Amino acid sequence: MKKIPSEKYLAKAALLTKKESEYVYSRMGKKLGRRLDDDKLIPIEALAIQLEIEDDNLKEWRKRFAEIKAQQNKA
Repeated sequence: MKKIPSEKYLAKAALLTKKESEYVYSRMGKKLGRRLDDDKLIPIEALAIQLEIEDDNLKEWRKRFAEIKAQQNKA
């Protein structure tokens, strides 16, 4: 897990409304949540890291889905 969020995701996290932030917090993993609870991260950094994790997961999912779709089109 990254320890330092990128500036891009810090900016995205800063633009979230309170309701959106709470929704992102609810999807946060245990390890990241513990770092936030232990005051190792400030809330905006935790949000930024979570947004980055979700973007990475989405990119990976899209890549795999495109591979599956390509295989189906060949058949």
